Amino acid sequence: MRYLWSIPSAVLAWFVGGFAPTYLKGLPDGATLFVPARIDLLVLGGFTGGVLAGLLIARVRIAVPVVLMVAAGMWWLTGNGWSDRSMVITLLVASAVGAFFGALGTRSSVIAAFALALPVAWCALRPAGEVGDWRWLWQLNGLLIGAGLALLLYVACWRRGWRSVASWIPLSAVYLTSFGVVAAINLISSSTGKPMDAVGDAATDAFFQSYEPLLREYWPWFVLAVLLAIPMVVLKLRALPPAPPPPDPYSEKSNDAVLSDDLDWIDQIEPRRRLLPRRQPEGASENAL
Repeated sequence: MRYLWSIPSAVLAWFVGGFAPTYLKGLPDGATLFVPARIDLLVLGGFTGGVLAGLLIARVRIAVPVVLMVAAGMWWLTGNGWSDRSMVITLLVASAVGAFFGALGTRSSVIAAFALALPVAWCALRPAGEVGDWRWLWQLNGLLIGAGLALLLYVACWRRGWRSVASWIPLSAVYLTSFGVVAAINLISSSTGKPMDAVGDAATDAFFQSYEPLLREYWPWFVLAVLLAIPMVVLKLRALPPAPPPPDPYSEKSNDAVLSDDLDWIDQIEPRRRLLPRRQPEGASENAL
């Protein structure tokens, strides 16, 4: 019965989480494509939608085939030709990998946090990208980046509590790396028609050059995110009901000693003894006659 609602919800989450934000600012040239043939949307959108779908379905053997069928169906409904196999394979692989990690994240909240690092990093920079000349751009970018990191740290401690704090350092590193991945993919998407060597070199430079301004400009927000995640985890743990006491292994056993078969007579009810009548002497009986 669970799959009656999780599979339709996963289909909607795949599209809404991965591709619907593109429609908020409008597709280029008035196109009405469900899945635009752009490398950045195919990779980032497919992976994001796959992670959300995997979290909803929670089964790898079901989430991956469902996401593959949905991705192929959306590509067919878009009207894009099957001749461009590289784009189709990119969409299918990104969606399947995202669904795989999303389904694994339902068993471990740490894996879920790592899987959500790339989607959160991609969404954190999208609003600020539309307001490049805004006065409060530093505050907006920092707020979104810090809130994303605090959310990931909170998700990592969802299941095991403070025992998952050790994953905060590699999780923060993966979160920073995700910004470089997003920058590299966006550069590749905008460099269509150029030689592959030049595009690869430019994407590599964009990947490594995204860390310096990110750490230099927004390091106070990263510190604030860690300080915010600590009380969030504390409040989460305090809201949980107390853990039940460990079961008593001897609760179902009686306190009676276990006796062997030859000692069962001890537990048996002793029959009531009948006292014999008092025996009269022979002389007394003759005198009575």
